[in-house]
Amino acid sequence: MLKLSDFDYELPRELIAQYPLEKRESARLLVLNRRTGAIEHRTFGDITEYFKEGDTLVLNDTKVLASRLQGLRASGGRVEVLLVKRKNNLVFEAMIKPSRVKLQEKISFNNGSLAGIMTARNEMTFNARNIAEVYKHGTMPLPPYIKRIPDDADNIYYQTVYAKNEGAIASPTAGLHFTRELIEETLLCGVNIAYITLHISHATFKPVKAIDIKEHKMEGEYFCINSRTQKLIKQARSSSSRIIAVGTTSCRALETFSRGLKRGHTDLFIYPGYKFKMTDCLITNFHLPRTTLFMLICAFAGERLAKKAYQEAIEKKYRFYSYGDAMLVV
Repeated sequence: MLKLSDFDYELPRELIAQYPLEKRESARLLVLNRRTGAIEHRTFGDITEYFKEGDTLVLNDTKVLASRLQGLRASGGRVEVLLVKRKNNLVFEAMIKPSRVKLQEKISFNNGSLAGIMTARNEMTFNARNIAEVYKHGTMPLPPYIKRIPDDADNIYYQTVYAKNEGAIASPTAGLHFTRELIEETLLCGVNIAYITLHISHATFKPVKAIDIKEHKMEGEYFCINSRTQKLIKQARSSSSRIIAVGTTSCRALETFSRGLKRGHTDLFIYPGYKFKMTDCLITNFHLPRTTLFMLICAFAGERLAKKAYQEAIEKKYRFYSYGDAMLVV
């Protein structure tokens, strides 16, 4: 049994980053060597020093939608709506707070510029002309541990500089540290850059409730690995060059590809004991305890080393979670 309690840790609240750094690459970088157990402390701008000619760096180019809307009930009560997934036309699966909103109840947004009706449990239908009009009234869906209202800076900093394909409700945060200049520097090192798309949904953050984590069921998330990236991955494997996944989402897409799937929905749940087939190095942020994300890190680095790295990051007051610092596991 792999007990859920084994993936817990205590984090001082003040270490949860509430704002992004003005210079993305100035984030701190903890480098963990799986072979020796050694830990180094650098800044993210130094990361190219750890790349080798012939490496393939895999980035998730999903783009976050402005999917959080603030609305009003007819009674004047405030309602928060997170658009989780488009079902068809202008009907969305949604997470609605408070949950006591009634069926067929009308919610108005932006002083009545947009209206939605709760047409089923966790479903909202809008009276807009098109999808773009719905998202025009939304803001960046910052995670709940960021205790503030999203501002204009989040429209920039909660997206990677290479975000392209719209569809995520959360950012692939490991990629937030890259600048265009750092990507150019990476290319000059002789590193191949490949893009995959995995639209991060609520499935990534679904709480693990099972005492034995093996009983947890991941929900599917859409991913796509284009032909160019497929070619680069296969070349890397045939030449024994390293594949470096940027983020747990890129890692899951790569490992799903190792099973012969190029696109579709992946429900791959990676936890300790998993044998990685496509991922040689991993760039990641620091994740919440008891989550599938932290379990993936423990699988890749080893539970003991992962927990050691997290403890050292806490002692040295690294910034945690979405807008926090980064870790490179080699």
